[in-house]
Amino acid sequence: MLQVFRVPVTLQAFRARAPLRISFAGGGTDVSPYAEEHGGAVLSATINRFASATVRVVDTGRISITSIDYDRTVEYGLTAPAIADAQLALAQGIVDYFRDTHHIDEACAGLEISLHNDAPPGSGLGSSSGIAVALIGALSAVMHMTLDNYTLAQLAYTIEREQVGIKGGRQDQYASVFGGLNFIEFRKSMAVVHPIRLWPEIVNELQYSLVFAYIGGQRFSGDLIERQLENLRTNDVSTLQALKEQALIAYQMKDALLTRQIDKFGHLLHDAWSIKKRVSTGITNDRINNIYDAVIDAGAIGGKISGAGGGGFMMFFCDPANRFRVQNAIREAGCEPVDLQFVQDGLTVWPIRR
Repeated sequence: MLQVFRVPVTLQAFRARAPLRISFAGGGTDVSPYAEEHGGAVLSATINRFASATVRVVDTGRISITSIDYDRTVEYGLTAPAIADAQLALAQGIVDYFRDTHHIDEACAGLEISLHNDAPPGSGLGSSSGIAVALIGALSAVMHMTLDNYTLAQLAYTIEREQVGIKGGRQDQYASVFGGLNFIEFRKSMAVVHPIRLWPEIVNELQYSLVFAYIGGQRFSGDLIERQLENLRTNDVSTLQALKEQALIAYQMKDALLTRQIDKFGHLLHDAWSIKKRVSTGITNDRINNIYDAVIDAGAIGGKISGAGGGGFMMFFCDPANRFRVQNAIREAGCEPVDLQFVQDGLTVWPIRR
């Protein structure tokens, strides 16, 4: 459940934090219309990178939304239409939902909202969905609303994907709300989150076997998703088969972890990457392929990009004895190893008094 700390109604400032995620397999099978028509499955884990939202009720009669990362603020009247701003469109869409549906403009004299993300745009870690989840959590607390995890995740999806029009799937919102290592199934218009409970030594070994790298690169996930959608509209056999195999790999990865077959998980990660590249063009390029090959030659068993592809973060699985060689190969490829750790908590909301 969403963790909301109960406070006196006179306190009107809340902060929310939602974890970002890495996706091991199944990405693309959570995108409409594939998820509704064929069903999908994703295996993912939340990490120590977070999206944060702070909401204060103020006596100004205005709404201000600030992105700390972009050093950008928009401000408009409490009941006035939002000022168009592409970088803050998602936050504005969420505020509009709370004005239209829950009349937050009548309950509050004004709002000051600030947003921050630990990951850069286009990281492949679900950063925009994390912002959506955190802001909905904070605004819900201001309104003293209680939302269960599924309702909040679905609301974040609906606003981000359908109302604001940011292309993507469903996995990010559910991962961010629930937190932890999850196997998520998509059936028609619903999602079912299955928390994966592993022995601590398996979690520690998996964590120690993974090496993460930020490879940079300009990636536009919406463009990649649009290519996938076009392939689905034309019933492209290769895309349909690749997505079917992606879901199967997610099931196999889950089973490998539950049966303590850590090395098998690493080999499946390689298979997942091989399949992912077949979903549509643009997921990989010569630079990414060269990085991957160099790291595999250095001792990694498997790896893949987290997210839609094209850039951002990559992960590699290796025998811990090869960690140094793998990290060195990442550096020699012009990238930077990054320390990412699993976290168990999902969305958390708390009151602030300053």
